[in-house]
Amino acid sequence: MAKIQAVVFDFDGLIVDTEVQWYNAVREIYAEYGADFTLEIFGSIVGTHSGPDFIERKLEELIGRPVDRPAVKAAYQARQRELSKGQQPRPGVEDYIRAAKDLGLKIGLASSSHRDWIDRHLEELGLRHHFVHIRTADDVEKVKPDPALYLRVLEDLGVEPQHAIAFEDSPNGALAAHRAGMNVVIVPNLVTSPLPFGEHHLRLTSMAEMELEKVIEQIEGL
Repeated sequence: MAKIQAVVFDFDGLIVDTEVQWYNAVREIYAEYGADFTLEIFGSIVGTHSGPDFIERKLEELIGRPVDRPAVKAAYQARQRELSKGQQPRPGVEDYIRAAKDLGLKIGLASSSHRDWIDRHLEELGLRHHFVHIRTADDVEKVKPDPALYLRVLEDLGVEPQHAIAFEDSPNGALAAHRAGMNVVIVPNLVTSPLPFGEHHLRLTSMAEMELEKVIEQIEGL
């Protein structure tokens, strides 16, 4: 296995648990209408774009009648903000960033979310200064599971796919990294851990489980 020169992080659900809060918020709003936002529905869209009004349209499909879509969207977004107050990075994230810098690795971020969302959250978490090379939904025609986001970040970093590790929490994200030819380490969160993942090189319960140096040793030893 080629020597690792870079690490590329996903954002939502990996660096911070926005996906858990979003899932819980949507599920609460669905319950008010007598519907269930299941893990199966969530798993089909997590890590990618669900398309305009997917949540609202799916609710209408489940209950068999129209809803006030703007009101539904405003309700689950407000609930997500409430649930997300005071959030911190997932365990081990900041240690991995520091270790990557100490090891002289290049650092990137590839997210299917939009840039303003990423920048706002990174600023709130105090992590924005760590990421120079960021690619988001604003930079590509197709987001994950398409590999375009990862390929753009790798181009920015000047690193070949086999020399980089992608850290992902969702099946769609892991598939995108695999399609880009990268080494894939999955770190599922509470809501993505039950979902079926495709090909990957290593699975961690959190980044606190194993030091980055050990992860790299395992990947390079494959």
